[in-house]
Amino acid sequence: MTSRLPFYFAIFLLITAGLVLAVLRHVELGIPWFPGKQQPVWLVEARVDFVASNEPVLASLNVPDQPPGFLLLSEQAASPGYGFSIVEEAGNRRAEWSKRFATGAQTLYFKVQLIPDTTSSTPPPRQQPTARRVFWEEPQATAVREVLQQARRKSSTPESLTRELIKLLQPENSEQNTSLLTASTNYPELLARMLNHAGIPARIADGLQLEDARRRQTLKPYLQIYNGDEWLTFNPHTGAQGLPDDVLLWRQNAVSLLDVVGGNESQVSFSMLRQTVPALQLARAQAGDNGLGFLSLYQLPIEEQSMFRMLLLLPIGALIVAFMRIVIGIRTSGTFMPVLIAVAFVQTSLLPGLIAFISVVSMGLLMRGYLSALNLLLVSRISALIILVIFITTGISIVGYQMGFNTGMTVTFFPMIILAWTIERMSILWEEEGAREVLVQGFGSLFVAVLAYLAMSAPLAGHLTFNFPELHLVILGLILLMGQYTGYKLSELRRFHPMKAYKP
Repeated sequence: MTSRLPFYFAIFLLITAGLVLAVLRHVELGIPWFPGKQQPVWLVEARVDFVASNEPVLASLNVPDQPPGFLLLSEQAASPGYGFSIVEEAGNRRAEWSKRFATGAQTLYFKVQLIPDTTSSTPPPRQQPTARRVFWEEPQATAVREVLQQARRKSSTPESLTRELIKLLQPENSEQNTSLLTASTNYPELLARMLNHAGIPARIADGLQLEDARRRQTLKPYLQIYNGDEWLTFNPHTGAQGLPDDVLLWRQNAVSLLDVVGGNESQVSFSMLRQTVPALQLARAQAGDNGLGFLSLYQLPIEEQSMFRMLLLLPIGALIVAFMRIVIGIRTSGTFMPVLIAVAFVQTSLLPGLIAFISVVSMGLLMRGYLSALNLLLVSRISALIILVIFITTGISIVGYQMGFNTGMTVTFFPMIILAWTIERMSILWEEEGAREVLVQGFGSLFVAVLAYLAMSAPLAGHLTFNFPELHLVILGLILLMGQYTGYKLSELRRFHPMKAYKP
C-alpha cells in the first residue's frame, strides 16, 4: 500500500505557506485582518508669519525627516505666489519658499500627514557623531568641572551621566555651582554644552506635543545624546529617557528652525488635527514602497481588480460544495453548478436570484419536454435549449424592467450554457429516476448554492480573499484533505438509526 506521508506533508506545506505569506503581508504592508478597521492619522500644519521688506524673499523651514515613532505619508505647501521646493542641506530637509518681490505681512503654510508607527526609529547617522568643543569662562568653567565630577561619581554610562547631570541642575538644588550655571543660560542648551564638554555628543531636538484640534502651538526642546550606537532622547527637565508616543520630533539636527531673508518679525506656529481613515486605504497607498507590494492586486488596473474580486471568491464556494457533497452527502445537479449559481446570486442578490433561477429552469424543463418529443439528436437539443434559455432570460429582463425592477436585467450573469446543460440533465434524470430525484438534486443544488452565497458575500470573505490571496493555498489544502475522506457521509447515518433502537 502506498504511503500517504508525502501527500500529507505536501498538504502541510501548502497550508503553512499560505498562513506564513498572509502574516508577512499583514506585517509588511499593514493590511488589517478585518474590514473596517480605522487607523489614526495626524495632520500637522506649520504656519510661518513674517513681514516682507520690499525685496526678494527666501524663507527656509526645517521639516521632519523620518521622525521616530511616526511614518510620513504626505507633505504639501500652501503658498500662493511663491515658488516652493524641498531641499537637502547637510543631511537636513528644509522647505524653501522664494519670491522675487514681496511687501507687508506674509503667511506661508506647510502641512504633513503622519501615522503612528511603533517600528519607526531614528535612522543611524551617516557619520559617527563627535562631541563638539566647548569653551567656558570663569567662574562657569570651575562650576562646570565641579558639577560634572559629581555626576561622574554616580554614573557609569552616557545615559546614567545624563540623568545624574539633569538631577544636579534641577531648580530645587541650592548648590552654589548649580545656581551659577542656571542663572542666565538657556537650560537645555546648557545641558548639551556640558555633555559635549564631558565627551558625550549631545544636541537639542525640538518636539511637538500632539493634541487633537490644537492651534498656535510651539515646539518644546528635548535633549539627545549619542551613546555610540544610536541617539537617545531625554526630557531635559525630568530626566526621563525615551520619547513619549504623543510627541513628534520636528527638528533633530538642524542649525535653525526658520530662516527668512528679505523679511523680519518671523515666527512659526503649529496646528494639528487627529483624523481616522480606513487602515486598508493606508495600506494601499504604501503598497508600492514595501517588500511584498509588487505582489499586491492593488497594482493592477481598476477594471482587472473588479474581475479578480469575483474570481477569488470562487475557491470559498468550491470549499463549501466539496464539504457539503463529501462530508454531509447532499446531492446536487452537477459537481460545481452550485458555485456558479452562488456567483450569480452575488451579482443579483439572493431572493431575486432564486426567483430568476427557478423560473428559468422550470420553463426550460417544460420546453425540454417538447424537444424530447421531437426525437432530436443530443447536440441539436442542447443547442436549441441554449437559444431558448437566452429567450427566457431576455423575457424576464424585459418584464422586470417594465414592472420597475432591474433584477431581471442581471439574470444574464447566469452561465447560459451551464443552465442549458442543467436543464438537459434534469430532464434526463426525470425520465430515468423520476420527478422525486429531480426535486432532491434541484433543491440540493439551491441549498448548497445559498450556503456558498452566504459565505462568499460575507464582507470578511471578500476582504481576506482579495487582500490575502495566498490564503487560497489553505483552501486548496483543505479541499485535498477532504478528497481523502472515504467514511460515511452524515446524511447516510440515518440508515443506521433502526439499529440504535434495536434491542436483542
